[in-house]
Amino acid sequence: MIEIRRASRWYGQVIGLNDVSCSLGPGITALLGENGAGKTTIIKMITGQIKPTTGTIEVMGYKPFANPEVYKRLGYCPEIDAMPEHMSGRGFVYTMARMLGMNDKQAKLRTEDVLETVKMADRADRKIGGYSKGMRQRIKLAQAMLNDPDVILLDEPLNGLDPGGRREYMGVVDGLAKRGKCVVISSHILYEVEQITRNILLLHRGRLMATGDVRVIRGLIDKHPHRIRIETSEPRRLAGLLVERPYVMSVKVEPGDRSIEIESREPDRFYDEFPSLALEHRIPVHAFSSPDNNLESVFRYLVGK
Repeated sequence: MIEIRRASRWYGQVIGLNDVSCSLGPGITALLGENGAGKTTIIKMITGQIKPTTGTIEVMGYKPFANPEVYKRLGYCPEIDAMPEHMSGRGFVYTMARMLGMNDKQAKLRTEDVLETVKMADRADRKIGGYSKGMRQRIKLAQAMLNDPDVILLDEPLNGLDPGGRREYMGVVDGLAKRGKCVVISSHILYEVEQITRNILLLHRGRLMATGDVRVIRGLIDKHPHRIRIETSEPRRLAGLLVERPYVMSVKVEPGDRSIEIESREPDRFYDEFPSLALEHRIPVHAFSSPDNNLESVFRYLVGK
């Protein structure tokens, strides 16, 4: 649905995006990166606000720059608010519907539909100038959904939302993805992003560092062994058994702690063999987990933080 081929973008002598290639289909993809990584540049190119200096970008088979055919199938929530403060939320969404070419009846029906979806119908008559940040985020999402787009880009959509609001917002986004939409979310709130998607596009200093499923990407970062924490009432006996295994690089036992932490370059082999080992030697295991198999650790490893 989005095809990027060797796209670069220069701003004078400064490079904003450097030779990026990737394909995005239905579902939710998280666009991650620090400030200056190139997230804004890639969003502006997908939405047709700027052209790539070299390479190509296609959205639903069309080049997006100044192309109404793309805009008809695209929804966009910018990070920065630029809504008329004197208008009500309902009036703003209705106006945007009319600007999309809907007649009065169509615009009113569609406005109520999207306001209900984002849980803003009961507050939509208040002026936007009195809205909280979270309410503004919902109204922006409502206007992005007016044309029932195939591709939706959300730039830092979770900013300003309280925990309940984030859960509701992510529920709406998840519903869009389940309907076959291509949803791209730019965010720096890693633990929130991880709850809605495992698929990431990670940029660092204008380069594409990784794309795809977080678990697969983590498995390819060979220079960082996987850490696995095991809770047991017999930590020293278990440590003695594990340290003999060829796939275990190190074992750490903290004095007085009822757990151990191992490092392994073959975590799949560990997970395959560990249950049999624990059963054979009758070692009680209360829990085990990996502090490395999460989005934050993958981000940290790839960008060197």
